[in-house]
Amino acid sequence: MSRQPHPLPQWADPEVPETVLDAQGVSRRGLLRRAGLFGAGFAAAGYAAGILGATPAAARERDQDRDDCGGEDDPALGYLVGDHHAHSVYSHDAKYTFSQQAAHAERYGLDWMAFTEHSNFGHANAGGADAEHQEILKARADNPRLLIFQGLEWYIPGAEHATVFAAPGPNEVALLRQFELAYDGKLLARGDSTAANEAFAVEALKWLDGKRRAGYVDDLLVLANHPSRLGIDSPHEMRAWRDAAPDMVIGMEGAPGAQGAAIPGWRGANSIRGEYENKPSANSWAGYPAEAYLTYGGFDWMTATVGGLWDAMLAEGRLFSVTTNSDNHRTVFDTWANGTWPAGQNFDNTGKLPDPVDTGTPQPGSDFWPGQFSRTHVGVTRHGYRQVMSGLRAGRVWVDHGQLVDGIDVRLYRDGDRRRGRGATLGGRLSVRKGEKLTLAVTVTSASRPNNNGVLPELAHLDVIRGAVRGPVRDADDWGAPDTRVVHTTDTTGRTGTYTLHIPVGRAEESFYLRLRGSDGRRNGPGLLGAAIDPHGPTAHRPGDGDPWADTWCYTNPVFVDVR
Repeated sequence: MSRQPHPLPQWADPEVPETVLDAQGVSRRGLLRRAGLFGAGFAAAGYAAGILGATPAAARERDQDRDDCGGEDDPALGYLVGDHHAHSVYSHDAKYTFSQQAAHAERYGLDWMAFTEHSNFGHANAGGADAEHQEILKARADNPRLLIFQGLEWYIPGAEHATVFAAPGPNEVALLRQFELAYDGKLLARGDSTAANEAFAVEALKWLDGKRRAGYVDDLLVLANHPSRLGIDSPHEMRAWRDAAPDMVIGMEGAPGAQGAAIPGWRGANSIRGEYENKPSANSWAGYPAEAYLTYGGFDWMTATVGGLWDAMLAEGRLFSVTTNSDNHRTVFDTWANGTWPAGQNFDNTGKLPDPVDTGTPQPGSDFWPGQFSRTHVGVTRHGYRQVMSGLRAGRVWVDHGQLVDGIDVRLYRDGDRRRGRGATLGGRLSVRKGEKLTLAVTVTSASRPNNNGVLPELAHLDVIRGAVRGPVRDADDWGAPDTRVVHTTDTTGRTGTYTLHIPVGRAEESFYLRLRGSDGRRNGPGLLGAAIDPHGPTAHRPGDGDPWADTWCYTNPVFVDVR
């Protein structure tokens, strides 16, 4: 099959005149131009139908692409915006077609997305990934500028859910189908939090990673979804999944979907953003505090807590990324509903809900469309399926809600040496001698147009969070990082356009990491571990009063410093 560049998004396509772009498209093109990547060369070689090969030769090409995208810690980057967690009528609790989801993703500015249908008895019995694939191909054909991955939302044995998605290729469907039937916790009745089920989950990941390493598929990634929602993803399980396949199990949702769940007056007086409306169960890990079952500024407790579980994992000196996604099933205020079943049909014998019809009346829902509110930005040197996956694996990721900012670029340098290639960016590592002085350069591009709620967002502050790297933990259930805290805050109120903050880091006396966080400044308070650690972090909203547009945040992945 001949290799052809995959069509670029309009904002990145030199053949598309700037006059047809909206303000955000113009802004994104400007960011790509400033990075020196705007032009035909940004289009990576792909395959004519968006299909990659899964052969030893293709695997070598995959590794070359990874080197090009992930082998350097300080490359010039463009950012592709995406969502790795969305559902269609092939999930038992969703209602949209693939084409509807993809069309909305493009409308809201996404460059890539993954469909992740729930494993379910009806889904599995009716063909699962095989049954979906023709509609995936149609969605790719109808939306040629959008990179569309096929995946699965895996019921992890003994735990919560995870996104599993593959690069397009001749075996993507067969792999997803094999994995669902052999290792899904719901299908196999292995949902309880037992040692045997936890071991089975690790076995499943090792099997999956073996297929990836053997070149059966071109690439695979796994991320834990809504990890604190039920309290059943224990710290030791999270670490075991990462350790089983560190190049494949790359992170977790830092913020879940269902961000519209607590819009005032919509779902009820007890509703919480993310539908984090649960209490500990018999399967929950007993070491989590009650606060773990809520969201903070829309973000999961593991991510929102400075010095919490995400920081505890980073303090081992190992990358573990965060993302944010729509998890779209049913969109808030939408008037569509699934149609009626023909006689004798149901989800269990078809594996697919009836296509939706417009009722003209708002229907129940907690979600936003892909890209409408939650965005995961992935740094790449070229455009394409492999490049998105390589950027995710390398940790070149930042996330935002409500289109809070157009761009964030992070570079860590030794003082006096800011040459390209001599520093490190998100997900990267900077090796320095003890005592060397460092500076963090953060380039922010403010929001260029009103968000999807009709308001021009404004970043009020940007925080630098620093944590010491202590190496492997003695107790795999340790969820705290006591040496992590907010060390610097910049007031960005009123700043617009593109500007760079030069933040002194000081002398490197021990290995550490830095990550960033910012917000619109409208709902802040002392962090969950105290004001001395986090003086103005995200807070939990009152039940039923969680307008997501009034409390928006952005987070970046870490940059590591290795002191020798």
